[in-house]
Amino acid sequence: MERVQLRLEVVSSNTLSNNRTWASIVLVIGGMMWGLYWIPVRFLFDLGLTGPWPGIAMYSVALLGLVPFIWKERGTLALQWRDLVFSGVFTGAAFSLYSISLVYTDVVRSILLFYLTPIWGTILGRVFLSERLSLGRLAGLACGVGGLFVVLGASGGVPLPQNSGDWMALASGMCWALGTLGLYRTSTISASGQVFAFVAGALILSLVSLMVLPEPVLPTIAQADLLWTLQFVLLSAFYTLPMVFMTIWPATKLSPARVGILLMSEVVVGLASAAAFSGEPFGLRELLGAILIVSAAVLEIVRD
Repeated sequence: MERVQLRLEVVSSNTLSNNRTWASIVLVIGGMMWGLYWIPVRFLFDLGLTGPWPGIAMYSVALLGLVPFIWKERGTLALQWRDLVFSGVFTGAAFSLYSISLVYTDVVRSILLFYLTPIWGTILGRVFLSERLSLGRLAGLACGVGGLFVVLGASGGVPLPQNSGDWMALASGMCWALGTLGLYRTSTISASGQVFAFVAGALILSLVSLMVLPEPVLPTIAQADLLWTLQFVLLSAFYTLPMVFMTIWPATKLSPARVGILLMSEVVVGLASAAAFSGEPFGLRELLGAILIVSAAVLEIVRD
């Protein structure tokens, strides 16, 4: 009997280890996909979908693709709608604002300003959770603020965002920091339900932004590009869905510290691809800002 129990424990341990290994691999790939997310957004923009319209098009199709996944659990999700609304509003806002920022500012600036989340996490932890400002947190805060000065302080003055895209990227990181509180509360909800709330929130916030941003009510697309645009929207939506699933599912299997480290693949791929393909400047200033901001994230991750 003891041998059987020991064998079951060994099998269970091996299974858990295998699950963590696969979750780690999936998360790294998901992060790399996030790093390339700017490419379909910019491509749709070049085809005539300006402002929030690239996101609106992709989110709408992605939600339709999610229906078969959530239909069977609609009753359970309906009972948990309050938690889903909270997480969906803030994570969706982060997704929406980040996508729109890719249209209005440089890709590198969008990525780096989004990853200032350690600053907002420190502030939220101090205000709402009464967390102690440890040496590690203060060091991370210093790196984050330093990176902010480097990225935004080109004019030598106060490092304020220079355009609407910068503001949106900055706000997206703030929303993500708030949204992670909601994701923690909804950790018992299925990945499909969380992804649905995530994408639905992004769609709603993007639609709301149409009333604020100086964009046409409907995008203008050349007749010759219409079919190609529709095909690309469909493909992009089914790029977005696996990307989001590959971020949320591993987060239910791995510790927050491990998730944070593995998601650094987004920063590496995003900055490398932007430097190689976007035609935007990537010099010593951007490199130094990236090092400081990534250092802030790493310090935030390992502080526990």
